[in-house]
Amino acid sequence: MTNIESRPKVGEIPTQSMSYPGKQADMIPQPDSDLSNYKPAGKLKDKVAIITGGDSGIGRAVAIAFAMEGADVAIMYNQSDDDAYTTRQMVETHQRQCLVIKGDVRSKQQCQEAISQIIEQFGKLNILVNNAAFQQSHQKFEEVSEEEIRRTFETNIFGYMFMAQAALPHLTEGDVIINTGSTTAVLGHPTLIPYSATKGAIHVFTKSLAVNLAERKIRVNAVVPGPVWTPAIPASSPPEALKSWGNIAALGRSGQPEELAPAYVFLASNDGSFVTGSLLEVSGGLISVE
Repeated sequence: MTNIESRPKVGEIPTQSMSYPGKQADMIPQPDSDLSNYKPAGKLKDKVAIITGGDSGIGRAVAIAFAMEGADVAIMYNQSDDDAYTTRQMVETHQRQCLVIKGDVRSKQQCQEAISQIIEQFGKLNILVNNAAFQQSHQKFEEVSEEEIRRTFETNIFGYMFMAQAALPHLTEGDVIINTGSTTAVLGHPTLIPYSATKGAIHVFTKSLAVNLAERKIRVNAVVPGPVWTPAIPASSPPEALKSWGNIAALGRSGQPEELAPAYVFLASNDGSFVTGSLLEVSGGLISVE
């Protein structure tokens, strides 16, 4: 169990770099994502969930939290095989099943195939967590390529829509969709412009879909993280940027994945039964974008 007070503060994360999307096992320090501080209460007993981007970071923490709460989970990921299988092992230590699906959410067909695998394996689906994301940092916006803009939008918002369309025929009253937004959609970000734009789209998509599905009693919400220590950070940021990572948070540090996971549990469970169209910020308190 990691002591909360010992989590690295601003300036305590060493400079490092890795190729995108990065491997959680290579990060220094290791993200806190094993849910060792979490106390489950059976809130998702016998539910079935799929989490995109579930191989590492926030997605891994959510998968473990859901398993601890009694759900079987599927994780969909695109590249990091080792991270994905580590997540499966961590889920299985809590005596729940974990279906590992390698695929690309940019493909509507692959999203549909992923949902079909879940129905074949578990016979149902109750929770969709759209969490897969792509980001790259640039000091000059004019240097962002057309290919990168398209990849960012196709991953971060097209993929969310494709997954929702594939899942909805299997969701019924009381089931939920949870999207991962970002505080960059609230304040903007000077070096993550395409990413921030997609996160703004995710926020509006969340609210619009929530209204659309309200009559069917399917709830749609988003968790809105601030700075969180995940593989995407050293894999997409200049090494020197890590010296100040987390400085936009009033609490003086970046968040850890396991600190985000309980928000997803809340929105997925009956605790959030009267919550839809909500953007639940978990940011450590925003103070600036620098």
